[in-house]
Amino acid sequence: MSVPPVKKQVIVNASQARCFAVFTEGIDRWWPREHHIGKAPLAREVLEPRLGGRWYAISTDGSECDVGKVLEWEPPHRLVLAWQINADWQYDPDFITEVEVVFTALGEKQTRVDFEHRNLERYGVRALDLRNQIDKPGGWQGALEKFAAEAEKP
Repeated sequence: MSVPPVKKQVIVNASQARCFAVFTEGIDRWWPREHHIGKAPLAREVLEPRLGGRWYAISTDGSECDVGKVLEWEPPHRLVLAWQINADWQYDPDFITEVEVVFTALGEKQTRVDFEHRNLERYGVRALDLRNQIDKPGGWQGALEKFAAEAEKP
């Protein structure tokens, strides 16, 4: 079964380098607090800024919950992340869909951010349902809007 990827695009009034840095090292400043699968509330979202880096959350009780890892690291142009959250909204080290983010400078202080969450057919019979969940306004679109607002701050 073929399942189309979730694709989004935002224009951000900030430099390409700033956008890349806020998306990666600054992920905790914009990541929606309700997008968390840990047992306790989210205290901090972390993306280690390097190839092979971990993507994980730290809960208020100090526990850690993996989300995925960095598959490709090309600052300030491109980033590919492994999203290792299965159809039951649990981390699974043997499951991977991919999130690719491309940062294209449109000028000194404007960047187009192209986002794609792909390989969703790997969710099997639940693929369309999962795609619909992450494509809701409160899903990736809402997260990207929060990212853009954070990147545009002085």
